[in-house]
Parts: sequence; C-alpha cells; structure tokens
Amino acid sequence: MIDRLETLFNLIDGANSQDPHHDQVGEHCYPREFLYGQRMSLWLERMDPLAPEVLKIAARGQHLRRFDIPRDHYPEGRTGYLNWRTTLYRFHADRLTDLMQSVGYDEASMLRVRTLVEKRGIKTDAEVQRLEDVICLVFLEYYFVDFAARHDEEKLIGIVQKTWSKMSDEGHHFALTLSFPESIQRLLGKAIGA
Repeated sequence: MIDRLETLFNLIDGANSQDPHHDQVGEHCYPREFLYGQRMSLWLERMDPLAPEVLKIAARGQHLRRFDIPRDHYPEGRTGYLNWRTTLYRFHADRLTDLMQSVGYDEASMLRVRTLVEKRGIKTDAEVQRLEDVICLVFLEYYFVDFAARHDEEKLIGIVQKTWSKMSDEGHHFALTLSFPESIQRLLGKAIGA
C-alpha cells in the first residue's frame, strides 16, 4: 500500500514534471523543477536521515510549479527580485498545502510546512535552518558553476558571502566537502576567507 507521504511526493513530482524547462544530466533530460525537488530530497536525506515528515515535504515541494511565475514577469533589479521571491514563497506554500490537504494531512502539519517553505525563522528555528542549508547546498553543488559562468567575480563573491551567511556551521561543513573546478575553488576561497 502506498503511504500518504509517497502519494504526496508523487503529486509534487507530477506537478513539477509539467515544467516546460529541462536540464540535461548525462544522457538524460529532466523537467527542471522535478529535478530540483529530487536534489532537495537527496540533500535532506544526506544531512538528516531522520528528518521529520513536514521537513521532507517542504524540501521536495519548495519549488512547486515555480515555472508558473517566471522571474521576467517582475521588474529588473533588487526590488523586483524580492517581490518575485515573496510571491513565490506564498505561491509554493499555497500549492503545497492544497496537495497536503487532498491526501489527508492535518492543519498543524500544513501550517508547519507553510512556515518552512516561507522561510520564517532562519537562524532561530532549527528545521527552517535545515531547509535553508539544503537549499544552499543544492545551489552550490548543482547550479553554482553554471551560474558563475554568467556573472563577474565581484557579484559572485557577494552572492557566495550572502549564501554562506544564511547557512549553519553544519551546512558549512557539508559545503566544504563539495568538489569544484580550481577557478571556482579560488573564488569560493576569496568569498569565505578560506
């Protein structure tokens, strides 16, 4: 019998599989947000094999149907970016709790997932911090090298410093185990002073 969490993951994966954007991994091509959700779950399992169910849900659904609200629908610049991100937090939380309700999760679980996905309590709530660490690790491992190729060093150093400041000491420990090309290692060293 398929349990409720597996049913929910199937719903999340199905929704994210509708992403029109795809990423190549080896010989395979995957819908971008489907792949992101898988990577989030893998990193959470690596960091916290005993993570509570609500944290597993938040990690898998953190970008639920992100493709429905493209960045280019908001003005360029920091203000437009922040408005887009705030809208996405609520959008992801709403979609995710709708799916949770459809498979029988209780109100307390849905409220907790909303808090996690909306990132309320970074640095003060251990589970929100764990989710933030996972987000940062997924970015660093899977997306940073390509991101770095599109931006100048000064901007990249600032982004790495902001990312690093969001992470816990445990998140830093895991980040320091990642392998990067030598040019990226140098840049990271400049950014974090290592």
